Amino acid sequence: MRITNRRKAIGFFTVLGISLTVLAITLNITWIIHWREIVPLVLGIIFFAVIIAGLILNTIFLVREIRRNEQHDSFINAVTHELKTPIASIRLYLETLQSRAMDEEQRQKFYRVMHDDTDRLTGTVEQVLRAAETVQKRGERNWATLDLAALLHECVQVARVRHHLDDENMSETNHALDPAESTVLGDSEELRSAIANILDNSVKYSTDGVRVKAEVVPVGGDVVIRVSDEGVGIPSPDLKRIFKRFYRAGRARTKVKGTGLGLFIVREIVKKHHGSVQAESEGEGKGATVTLRLPRVEEKK
Repeated sequence: MRITNRRKAIGFFTVLGISLTVLAITLNITWIIHWREIVPLVLGIIFFAVIIAGLILNTIFLVREIRRNEQHDSFINAVTHELKTPIASIRLYLETLQSRAMDEEQRQKFYRVMHDDTDRLTGTVEQVLRAAETVQKRGERNWATLDLAALLHECVQVARVRHHLDDENMSETNHALDPAESTVLGDSEELRSAIANILDNSVKYSTDGVRVKAEVVPVGGDVVIRVSDEGVGIPSPDLKRIFKRFYRAGRARTKVKGTGLGLFIVREIVKKHHGSVQAESEGEGKGATVTLRLPRVEEKK
């Protein structure tokens, strides 16, 4: 569907560019022939204004298309690397195990590395599939009341195990006085994926030591999750763009591996749950905070 819409857009702006060119040529010929007549002159000015507006729109579209193609190419390169690297690693360790004898301790070490590589491979595939799923507008069939604080606690525990962190590296705080203050309506799997992506991003971009803080805060009629880190930070111009598909901010494009889909998935899931998400940062090298806000379910009396 998106490919069809994109082709239609490209076709429309191609026709627009050709039409504007023909109109400009016609207008110039008309001016040359009837330059002393008032009506052609007035019409010429109007048509000229239309041509300028059309050229501006056409230029904007072309610039966006170029950026989209660049981001798409970056995504393809990133995904290719994320898929090839663990596959090559697994193959190397398997060949080593086949070619020579080794003690049980070394063998178990190889198994652990291969297991981690398969987790990385599975994570990349699941992220690409999740990105495709989230853009499809599904109903609320799987929605139920959820304790967002409990869901965050579960995701933090999983992230600590996955990234080999302790409580000091990744802490969590629940400011809700009771579960009713952190209850939302939604799909547990999708919200778990959104929170996990935010936590994983915070760990991934903490290049000089992981110090991630996650908290749940009831604010008015909403439940807010804030995840802060002391990592590479986000340049000010990129704060809104980082939620776009394939977009990767600042030095992250070269220093940290990834697909550019994590925060896009978060935005789509949160939007589907009638919430909002935003990022804050004082700049590169100064850490970042991602704030996820969802409407709270009021307790029925």
